[in-house]
Amino acid sequence: MLKILLRAAMVAPALAVLLPLAAQAANPEFCRGYAEAAENQVRAALSNPACAPGARGARWTPERRVHFDWCLTQPVPAVEGERGARTAYLRGCRG
Repeated sequence: MLKILLRAAMVAPALAVLLPLAAQAANPEFCRGYAEAAENQVRAALSNPACAPGARGARWTPERRVHFDWCLTQPVPAVEGERGARTAYLRGCRG
């Protein structure tokens, strides 16, 4: 019984740190919409010769699953910031 209590005492601090982080992460439904929008933004950037050269890196991957999986690990404000960064780039490169 003492071993169980000691293990619980060691695990509790880790859970105290991890649970608030999980509670802040975006939910799957939100992330599905985000991933679809990201895919559309990437397609728009890559199909426009003025935008395509700057559409590089993870932000511009055409893989919907990459956007979805990333979203699941982030708080909503970070996800909205990423979408906003793509939007701003698209507006700027289109002239």
